[in-house]
Amino acid sequence: MTTATLMCPRDGAALTLGREHDIEVDRCPSCEGAWYDFGELEELEATVTADADDRRGMIDYGKRPSELKCPACGEVMRAFNYRAHNLELDACEQEHGFWLDAGEAARVREVMRERVSGLRRSGAAQEAWDRAKRGGGGGIVGKMRGMFKGR
Repeated sequence: MTTATLMCPRDGAALTLGREHDIEVDRCPSCEGAWYDFGELEELEATVTADADDRRGMIDYGKRPSELKCPACGEVMRAFNYRAHNLELDACEQEHGFWLDAGEAARVREVMRERVSGLRRSGAAQEAWDRAKRGGGGGIVGKMRGMFKGR
């Protein structure tokens, strides 16, 4: 079975197989963008965190028509702000995949690192607050409670 060669939606160059962060993608040799088949964007996120809960949530904010056409079906894609950040990605409406311009895979990973860090900080803050409410916090609230317990 032969498959049609995918063409770059930016400059029309033939895409070639390559690897980005150990994921097989179709790369443009001239603009260095990459086509991630549907599901491979999640694989890219998983290179930062294996925890599926960290990757939950909406990824496409501010959806609008893209200027690019899907390399697989030729239909106009939709552009969106990835996870509400200032990072515009393009996706096929038929779920064929995502177009990432040069450097955007690294930005996706950076956003995921920030997200994981924020989720961990939030969890740690919630645990500290719960301990403080129970009187077991080592912070100022716990110390003040300890001072007034015997009185």
